[in-house]
This record gives sequence, structure tokens and C-alpha cells, in this order.
Amino acid sequence: MMTSIDTIGTEVPARHNSGDLGAFLRQLLKNRLGMLGAVLVLVVVASAIFGPLIITHDPIRIMIGPRLAGPSADFLLGTDQLGRDTFSRAIMGGRIPLLVAFASLGSSFVVGLVLGLIAGFGPRWLDNLLLLFFDTIRSFPGIIFALAIIALLGPSMSSVILVIAITSMPIYARVVRTQTQALRNSDYIDAERSMGAGTTRILAVHMLPNVIGPLLILVSMDVPSVIAVEAGLGFLGMGVRPPTPDWGVILNDGYSYINQTPWLIFAGGIPIVVATLGFTFLGEALRDIFDPKLRKDL
Repeated sequence: MMTSIDTIGTEVPARHNSGDLGAFLRQLLKNRLGMLGAVLVLVVVASAIFGPLIITHDPIRIMIGPRLAGPSADFLLGTDQLGRDTFSRAIMGGRIPLLVAFASLGSSFVVGLVLGLIAGFGPRWLDNLLLLFFDTIRSFPGIIFALAIIALLGPSMSSVILVIAITSMPIYARVVRTQTQALRNSDYIDAERSMGAGTTRILAVHMLPNVIGPLLILVSMDVPSVIAVEAGLGFLGMGVRPPTPDWGVILNDGYSYINQTPWLIFAGGIPIVVATLGFTFLGEALRDIFDPKLRKDL
């Protein structure tokens, strides 16, 4: 369901400081696909945030008039089977996938980062215990696990967030653990220990800046997968409940009425494609910038 650990190299990047922000921006500006991805991501996020200022109709209002109508001056993408404005529903439908992606990946990012640092820098018995915990979670097939959780808690946005957060956390934790173990015996870490630095200072000042780069790459490249999973669950009726606008729900409506109109399919599918391309291109650019094997000279 999530990006494989193999997509990120295990080589530890050089330490970064605040002066690297300008270098990072220059690298991103030189990467055309990365800039395209950043623009697409900005468009998707901005449309979700400022959706109420963009939409032309209430996305959940059932209107008396033409149903399953084509595009017109009043309805830019036509109407659905209940007479609701498809354009407004597509714009507001981006809020749910992005909220699910940021909430689930954000929580798994934080938990995976903390547990990975503990596993990589802690005693061997604790490392083995945490690895057993990670492997136990990953041993469940993703789809079966998702269906079980949703059947237990009921279809809702919180259920989708919980499923994605639990299944992606072990991947992030393992990446951080690998990076931390590669760093723990470095000369400058030994020097810090000899000067009396505590474990908390070593982890926060020396480990964290070096392991967060690869983790950000994984998160950015997992966003399209999360959007696809959320849309898929919404399409199957196991995501958010109607009448909340959602890309997966719009796709389900389009599939049901595809013989009458194709515009519902376009309204639900094109935003998913744009969001997927944007986050994928941005993730590839971040990988090129942070991965020492692919990093280009400024």
C-alpha cells in the first residue's frame, strides 16, 4: 500500500544546516519536473483550502432542474444524478483526500521517527522487540487489514486515517532505524559522548537532522498512494459517507451513470491524476536533492 523501503538508499546524507535552505530551493528551481510537481501540489492544496471562494454552487445542495446535464455557463462540469453541481463537488472533494493524507502520514511520520530513533540508538533487546512489533504489523495484508478495521469501526474518515497511519508507520520507523544505526558509531557521535553529551542531545541535535531528509522523501512519495487508497475506499462505499463531496464518491457516481454522462468520471478522475502527478514529481525532486548519490553540484 505504501512506498517500499527500497526506494530510499541507506547511505546517510551529510548533515544539513539552515544555510542549506537556499541551496535546496536552487536545486528545486533547476529541476523542471520538481517545479511542475510543486505547482500542481500548490494548485491542489490551494483549491482545497480556498474552495469556498472558488465554487459556484453549494456542493451538497440538491437543485431542481436538469440532472446528469453536460457543462454549461451555470454548471461548468454539469450536474450529477441529484442535480448537484459537479464542479463544486470536485473542488470541495479534494479536502477529504488531502486531510486523510496529511493526518495519516503526519501521525505515522512522528511515531515512526520516534520509534525508529529508539530502535536504532537503544539497546539490542529493545531493537529486537520493536522490530518484532514492526514486522507483526506489516505481516497483515494491507487490504484485508483495512477492511477489518473499517468493518469494526464503521466507514468514516477517521477509520481510513487510522488504517493508513498504522500500515505506513513501520516503514518509516525502519528507515529511521537504519539511518540511526549507520550514524551511531560515527566519529563525531563518539566525540559527543566523550564530551558528556546525553542521549537526548545526540538524538535531537545530531541524529534527527540526518534522518529526516529520507523520511520526508518517503512521505511525499506516499501521498499519491494515500490519495488513491482513500479514493478507492470511497468508491467502494467504505470511506466518507454521502453527501460529503469526495473524489472516490464522485467516481462511484460516474461509474453508475457512465452511460448517461461522462462528466462525473472526469470530475472525479482528473483531480486524482493531477494530485498524483504533482506529489510524485515533487517526491522525485526531493529524492534527487537529498540523496547523495543523485545530488547534483550547484
